[in-house]
Amino acid sequence: MLKKLEEKILDKKAKVGVIGLGYVGLPLALTFVKGGFRVYGIDIDKNKVAKLKTGKSHILDVSPQEIKDALKEGLVVSADFSRIKELDAVIICVPTPLYKTKEPDVSYIVAAVEKIKRYMKRGQIVILESTTYPGTTEEVMLPVLESNGWKEGEDFYLAFSPERIDPGNPRYQTKNTPKVIGGISQRSTQIAKLLYEQVLDAVIPVSSAKVAEMVKLLENTFRIVNIGLVNEIMLMCDRLCINVWEVIDAARTKPYGFMPFYPGPGVGGHCIPVDPLYLSWKARMYGFEARFIDLASYVNSEMPRYVVSKIISGLNEHGKPLKCANILMMGVAYKKDVKDLRESPALEIIELLVENGAIVSYYDPYFPYLKIRDINLKSAPFDKESFTDSDCVVIITDHSDVDYKFVVKNSKLVVDTRNILKDIKDRSNIVRI
Repeated sequence: MLKKLEEKILDKKAKVGVIGLGYVGLPLALTFVKGGFRVYGIDIDKNKVAKLKTGKSHILDVSPQEIKDALKEGLVVSADFSRIKELDAVIICVPTPLYKTKEPDVSYIVAAVEKIKRYMKRGQIVILESTTYPGTTEEVMLPVLESNGWKEGEDFYLAFSPERIDPGNPRYQTKNTPKVIGGISQRSTQIAKLLYEQVLDAVIPVSSAKVAEMVKLLENTFRIVNIGLVNEIMLMCDRLCINVWEVIDAARTKPYGFMPFYPGPGVGGHCIPVDPLYLSWKARMYGFEARFIDLASYVNSEMPRYVVSKIISGLNEHGKPLKCANILMMGVAYKKDVKDLRESPALEIIELLVENGAIVSYYDPYFPYLKIRDINLKSAPFDKESFTDSDCVVIITDHSDVDYKFVVKNSKLVVDTRNILKDIKDRSNIVRI
């Protein structure tokens, strides 16, 4: 079976299935199509499936034309999980959020694996790409897939390969981002490596699925700890009346031993605020306290409150209380130039402002409407009146296609959380974190 599967992969005759057509699964499916494979994209969201069938994209990084081309070249989009029995490779790209208790929610993975078990055939390879804690592939997926008496490495193959998607990154996309692979068995690593090598520029095998799972968590823990560190340095510089941005720019001139990270209003997105907590949770199960992770998460989680304090301070300088002040938020996405609200610090900042009696509006070209709990908002127009009518404009997300000089010129007070206004000479109405 292994030899037969290898031959089908090398001949591009293997049918590849991708479960979950979100920001990870859809670009991956298109990459396999471009590599010459027939791909079946499966998603439980029937509305999403219907839109994709007509060539409509729900992801900013994927154009409608790319989807239309893929549909012509071999992409089949469906909500029918029975198509799994036709496949040679099944790749799982489903969400892995946290419960409110900060514990991992692997219910989407479990649901996908149950569907695969129901329709799987001998000789298939199943690969998990969803970010999760070390041991998920072996401890959660493997027992389910072997419960019918089949054996991994003989009747089917199972591996983990962490997704490495950076939304809005024009340089690194699915094809040219190195891919880590770790199988339950050596055979699974071998076949998964062969599969991805057909469509990606570089594939890096590791000794086990656990190692591959840990790789992803290390990558994002490295980022959250360094973001937490620089945020704490920023708070310290604020007390010492030192420009932290100047400090970082000077430090980055060192050609070795330093990598610049930048402070901000908080962390957001699908990975950074979530993934390290998966690792922290797993560590506690083994009696180990991940102090760096917990401290960094705490520091970053306090940044929205710090931003609100800077807004209050700036308003006080202008003789205006926060209560009943008109606050215009510039950008609500979690990062620049992406249509993604997940874990965005802007949402918490808006809630805190409303709780303290402020009248909040926002501008974001990617989100015409916004609902936060019981708050319904509509994006304000980008015009002079929007800024002159506001007591304070707060730059949370520094989208590229924004005339910030126009913003500053027409605003009474601007709080800049991204240092996007660093080149503006007249800073009399600018407060920065």
